[in-house]
Amino acid sequence: MAQLSVPLSVYVAFHLVLRASLHVAAVGPAAGSGNLLSLLQPYDRMYYSGVRAYFGEEWAKAAELLEKSILTKESLLRVRRQCHEECGAAGTQGLFKLDSEEGSLWDLWALDWVQQRAECLKFCVGRSVSPAGQLPVSTDIEYEFGTRNPYNFLQVTYYKLEKLQKAASAAHTYFVANPSHLEMRNNIEKYRRMEGVTEEAFQDREIENERHWVLYDAAVQYEASSDWRQASDKWKACVNETLRQTEECRLQCEVASQRLPEDRGVNSADGVFEKAAALSLSLLSCRQSCVTQVATRPGRISAQEDYLPTQLEHLHIAQFKAGDISGAVQTLRSLLLFYPTDKDSLDNLQLYYETLGGDTESQGSPPAQEIVRYVSRSLQEKKLLYFGMENLDFSFTDPDLWTPEDVVPESLREAWRAEKEKINEKIKEGSQEEEVDDSGFFAGGPVPQIGVTITMDDKILNGTNRVVLDGVMTEKECDRILQLAASAASAGDGYRGRRSPHTPHETFEGLTVLRALKLAQDSLVNQSDARLLHELGERARVLLHSYFRSPSGLYVSFTHLVCRSAIAGDQEGRLDLSHPVHVDNCLLEPETKQCWKEPPAFIHRDLSAILYLNDNFDGGQLFFTNRDAKTVTAQVKPSCGRLLGFSSGPVNPHGVTAVTSGRRCSLALWFTKEKLYRDREREEAEALWEAEGQSVVKKDEEEAKGGSTTATRNARSQAPKERSRGRGRGPGAKDEL
Repeated sequence: MAQLSVPLSVYVAFHLVLRASLHVAAVGPAAGSGNLLSLLQPYDRMYYSGVRAYFGEEWAKAAELLEKSILTKESLLRVRRQCHEECGAAGTQGLFKLDSEEGSLWDLWALDWVQQRAECLKFCVGRSVSPAGQLPVSTDIEYEFGTRNPYNFLQVTYYKLEKLQKAASAAHTYFVANPSHLEMRNNIEKYRRMEGVTEEAFQDREIENERHWVLYDAAVQYEASSDWRQASDKWKACVNETLRQTEECRLQCEVASQRLPEDRGVNSADGVFEKAAALSLSLLSCRQSCVTQVATRPGRISAQEDYLPTQLEHLHIAQFKAGDISGAVQTLRSLLLFYPTDKDSLDNLQLYYETLGGDTESQGSPPAQEIVRYVSRSLQEKKLLYFGMENLDFSFTDPDLWTPEDVVPESLREAWRAEKEKINEKIKEGSQEEEVDDSGFFAGGPVPQIGVTITMDDKILNGTNRVVLDGVMTEKECDRILQLAASAASAGDGYRGRRSPHTPHETFEGLTVLRALKLAQDSLVNQSDARLLHELGERARVLLHSYFRSPSGLYVSFTHLVCRSAIAGDQEGRLDLSHPVHVDNCLLEPETKQCWKEPPAFIHRDLSAILYLNDNFDGGQLFFTNRDAKTVTAQVKPSCGRLLGFSSGPVNPHGVTAVTSGRRCSLALWFTKEKLYRDREREEAEALWEAEGQSVVKKDEEEAKGGSTTATRNARSQAPKERSRGRGRGPGAKDEL
């Protein structure tokens, strides 16, 4: 580059300032634009009109306007994206002359580039969007669409119009981003029971904007089943999609209309450069914030820290285990761009080199170019932003943990280090923080059944609200239920017939109380055995309700007789689990030690139990861990009549070791405090028995009427599969133990 008469830093800054000015100049109407009625109108106006129609109970009009507002917003983003691509080369001829010009002419060529780019964007956007449609929307509208509130209105609107399939779809889409919205959760359960509503209705209409999270969860699921080749493919796709989503967000920062500097509190006495600098810094800050935006799941307040580096870490491990050592080297080199001195990563790199042996070409694999560009661009933006903080009173919050110290100006480093120390201390305190169970259960109550003994309590099990009771069943009762399972349990029950839903090394069979009753009515199994299966659930409920001293009633939410059988000849070298580590009523993230109460987890579960039937098999022990899903705190060995009970929340992550030979059978039980979510199938079975003149004692109902009241939750959706790191989603599974 030819020597310029101004410092290079000024040149770079001015370059960015002018680039930032492009989208301000592109707001006005394009000359010769088409009929305004055929152009995209302001989507915020459509939304407000739709809301007015909603409150006026003009349901058809409300549905039309609300749908148009959603579609128009999507179309506006698409137009901006297309215009950004079309105008990418505009004015570059003048920009290239910057390298050859001296004196003051270089700024004129830069202005020439800016004007040509602005003219291109103005004309391109103006062909499709009306002048009013190009104006920035209010923060209120951004919030409404960010929280998916249009779908909240649409859900009611379509229900009033008796378009239940569309109503269910809108309800589901809203609930994904608002998982704590109790009313919407209840509405979804009602839609599931309505005639004419199919499972296809419960799809997220905004899924295209969250495709990277779909891939993330799929990759974690493949990891959980040790399918490393598929996991590698999914992680690679997840990285690429994350980069694509980030680029999409960044270009919207550049092309979208921005408020002028004076609207941002800039001193009116400031000159052109000061105002342009304020706008350029706003642009850079917007670009940096895309890291946080892309790394935040719908419905979450905070982003997942180190989202992209975490994916690269998963990817290189999956590639190594899948045998793609060369790919693992390249991915690990990419990860080292973020954390160049990380000891674990450097040790892994050395391991990969040793595995490759004399393959020097693979050893020299450079980091992926898209990651090199991502990191170098981000660092340059951070330098300019920190410069603005130091010299122009600009406020900036760095979204990354990996930012190196040398990027931060010396005058800001002390405060920066102090903030870093606070974050590290907080993380350290969080890892050492004692778990608190807010379930409302208090272990240590009486055991109201003669012959039942407390074998293990909280102290022995090294946890909170955990108990093992022995003598709950007799040997004869165990044999009867084992025979019932052998004759009536069906392969893949609860998993759409998948014989091996958790691991390819075992088969899975299950039987519900209602199905056992119907088989008994057809004389295919003994009626007394079906009734015993039902009674065992009630027996366990009474014992655990008393021991855990629940201040309210307790209802059976789901009962499932399950058997896991080791597949002969397919156990050698096995490293996976019979069931990965998970929590029963929330989605566990071992890396962050967070547990999110949102679907597809059974957020209604309060108490979990396993009633074991046999011990003539190898493996199959339930174990508890800390929230890291790695540190084992206790193990329980199955035996006939042994009942394990524990609260269903994040204080009790658990998994099941591999069943390596034989057949392990148990009765999996979940209980809830909310009557609304009691087991409907169980009640149907009770009604059928009563219709036949056979009395059924429902103690949970009697206890609720006797003074203690409760609410339950029905267990017909599934908590996710987990690996020691990360988490996945498994809708439709039953999470059997």
